[in-house]
Amino acid sequence: MSISRTNRTALFAVLFVCFMTGLAWASVPLYRLFCQATGLNGTTGRGLEAPGAVDRQVRVDFDTNVKPGMPWKFVPENRSDTVAIGARDMAFFLATNTSSAPVTGTATFNVQPAQAGKYFRKIQCFCFTQQTLKPGETARMPVIFYVDPAILTDPDAADIQTITLSYTFYPVDSSKVAS
Repeated sequence: MSISRTNRTALFAVLFVCFMTGLAWASVPLYRLFCQATGLNGTTGRGLEAPGAVDRQVRVDFDTNVKPGMPWKFVPENRSDTVAIGARDMAFFLATNTSSAPVTGTATFNVQPAQAGKYFRKIQCFCFTQQTLKPGETARMPVIFYVDPAILTDPDAADIQTITLSYTFYPVDSSKVAS
């Protein structure tokens, strides 16, 4: 049984379309995994448990932003903290809805300098989770993190003395919020 040249070309075209559709569907999660593995653009990795403190400290500054027009006040409880590399630490952020209506937002983050991103590990975080605040409501949101001691063996990152963890809250389209 021989497949004609036209049918073979059509089959390859269909397979190519299926492959490209699958690649497009998987691109966001694959990109996120790649960024977490490499620290690309200051993306942090996930950690399960801090490995334990070493005899070196780093200052972590906390930066907060809201998209212009979003009626929230968003601030860190403390602007910075000095942490032992390898030790678990926790920071708290406060978000207040300053409007007269419920507002749902979600936060994105990054770490600067970008070389520190692959060594900054978050154990627990409020980022990428929808947060709905009622009018005037304030939420206290924790982040549990550590700086991986492997940072000390990376020639591009070993001399970093300050890491900035930056969050930006964006409004979530109210039509997409689950009731």
